[in-house]
Amino acid sequence: MSWTPYDDSAEVGTSGTEGGIIVRDDEHALGARITLEQNCGFAPWAITCGIYGYFFHTRYFSSQAESSADYDQMRDELAVILELIPLNDAPNLDAKMETVHEAIVRFVNRYP
Repeated sequence: MSWTPYDDSAEVGTSGTEGGIIVRDDEHALGARITLEQNCGFAPWAITCGIYGYFFHTRYFSSQAESSADYDQMRDELAVILELIPLNDAPNLDAKMETVHEAIVRFVNRYP
């Protein structure tokens, strides 16, 4: 599974959740989205991301270079977390979900 432009890039150029203009917007087939905005209300750049039904996270940046580099890293790490999410009828579901929870906490701590 891979990342594709969210809604065929229809949102690019429109206002995002952080009040900026969306410049990148990708969605993963397993259920995640990551968006990069410029000229946000709180900072020049922002990344919002999340895994549907699990978490939503926002980061702010002062430079395009830093935000673009972190966007790619965060997108890759979100894909890894998505692969950890078990089906609802998986054996040892509680233990597997704890692994997912721990991976999300590590992600948020790595990308504060």
